[in-house]
Amino acid sequence: MRRRFAVRPTGTTTEFHGMHTVAPQMRELFALVTRVARTDATVLVRGETGTGKELVARALHRLSGRARGPFQAINCATLTPELLASELFGHVRGSFTGAIRDRQGLFRLADRGTVFLDEVAEMPLDLQARLLRVLQERSFTPLGGVDPVQVDIRVVSATHKSLRDEARMHRFREDLMYRIRVVPLCLPPLIDRSGDVEALTWRFVDLLARGDGYRIERIESAVMDALLAYPWPGNVRELSSAVAYAYAIGEGPEWTVAELLPELRGAPEPRAAPEPRLLEPAPAPPSAPASERARLLAALQASGGRKGEAAQRLGIDRSTLWRKLREHRL
Repeated sequence: MRRRFAVRPTGTTTEFHGMHTVAPQMRELFALVTRVARTDATVLVRGETGTGKELVARALHRLSGRARGPFQAINCATLTPELLASELFGHVRGSFTGAIRDRQGLFRLADRGTVFLDEVAEMPLDLQARLLRVLQERSFTPLGGVDPVQVDIRVVSATHKSLRDEARMHRFREDLMYRIRVVPLCLPPLIDRSGDVEALTWRFVDLLARGDGYRIERIESAVMDALLAYPWPGNVRELSSAVAYAYAIGEGPEWTVAELLPELRGAPEPRAAPEPRLLEPAPAPPSAPASERARLLAALQASGGRKGEAAQRLGIDRSTLWRKLREHRL
């Protein structure tokens, strides 16, 4: 049987401060980021893990009048409450055991610049009250200190959670929510970015070419179909890892199904986990539009199951076809 290979996309890729895309949704976001950057408005970036929230924050900084100032970033989910407080606000000598000298926190270090608070929904409630003061008064008091410190900063936050839901559950201050989400920016997940799975796959393939001359020159169609069918919970970061895996174990210039990560091949997890979506066909949910489902099935049947040809028959691109197949659980 003749082997089939994926065709490299020919569309123009847009690069925006480290983010690459062919998706119109992302180009619209880039235009919005450019407009928002001209102001000092506080921004909340919403998006799943691996979508590029910190890249958006850095773009806001670089395009702003604060570009020559410092950019300081911290992940609120990775530190204990005590350490997070010290990192943000700094401390004076003797304020706690081990504080042998004064230490400046991120808010002081970022004066005249931007502070990026990743996973802000994980910040403890007592620190949320102190952050509210920073946003309202542009001042704070270091741990163990008595004199307030004035700062000129812009705060950009990010989270994968709904702050409204967190506020309803009394895990996040409602007054702080309104302060940090003056401008909400939403990063779409990779599977909703039209054409980006294919475009970014080829980009990572080109970037990861090894110094010994080994590079992937062709990708089997079955590999690309698996990439398009996968839900990508880790988004762009996970896609990059999948290409890196193929380079790590591959031996030839062609990317074959055997060089896919186990989860992309549909291999079961070593521990109990929810079944990955789309590995098995399932009946359409009752609310699915029957006419669209019928058109999809007819196009697949007429094309002999070839997704690229089916997409052409329907007048849509392959990414859109895969998204519709997911929606109808085909």
